[in-house]
Amino acid sequence: MAKVGIIGGSGLYNIEGIKKLKTIKVKTPFGDPSDVYMSGTLEGADVVFLPRHGKGHRISPSEINYRANIFGMKKLGVDAILSVSACGSLKEELKPLDFVIPDQFLDRTFLRQASFFTDGIVVHTAFADPVCPVLSEILYKSAKELGLTAHKGGTYINMEGPQFSTKAESHLYCSWGMSIIGMTNLTEAKLARETEISYATLAAITDYDCWHSSHESVSLEMIIANLNKNVENAKRILKKAIPQVSRLKTLTAQGAIKNAIVTPAALIPAKVKKDLNIIIGKYIK
Repeated sequence: MAKVGIIGGSGLYNIEGIKKLKTIKVKTPFGDPSDVYMSGTLEGADVVFLPRHGKGHRISPSEINYRANIFGMKKLGVDAILSVSACGSLKEELKPLDFVIPDQFLDRTFLRQASFFTDGIVVHTAFADPVCPVLSEILYKSAKELGLTAHKGGTYINMEGPQFSTKAESHLYCSWGMSIIGMTNLTEAKLARETEISYATLAAITDYDCWHSSHESVSLEMIIANLNKNVENAKRILKKAIPQVSRLKTLTAQGAIKNAIVTPAALIPAKVKKDLNIIIGKYIK
């Protein structure tokens, strides 16, 4: 059975119903993850949960140690990650309190460490399709079966943050045909692909960003209010989706870096080989 990792976004700091629950502090070559991991079983599925901003929402999107978070998931044997994220809508038909399962990303970040492959190793990982279509379908169908409004597909533009968009930026993103905007998920998706962990996003819309002329300007109060409404529904979707994911025999990210390592093994520094052994060890001796 596949082990399922859950990354909780704003407002989602735990999932009730996990049995045999234990907390695990993971050390990584990239520093400390956002918090301790919570491991256990849910409906018979092995799960690992991590709040990306830390309990109490202590870590800004730009300050999250994404490499440590994803490396920790890999170290704990996770095969697939379902990532929950709050987002703003850039399209009229994508309404606050709806869910979106995007299939593409666009990167507008500039402060992130978004690759494990530095300091003497070059790996060019294919990323044309950044999310796993099988995981996305499970999330979408789970939401629909629960009677929730969900949209499958669309592009998530990943801004840097922590500030929200200017109106000029928001209108530009709309003109580009973007669907939703957030601050975290693309970086996770890139790193998950490098570790050969399949990845999908469950995005919960909290607002219309600031482009919508008849909608009040985005505010923290609005986001928190809608976020609290969506958190319980996100948990319902996850509880329905996780057992299905755990039963998958194959996952699309498997073998993602097999033919992507450019640097000859003899030239990769020994420390890099050691630090990245759980990622590259089966390909580089």
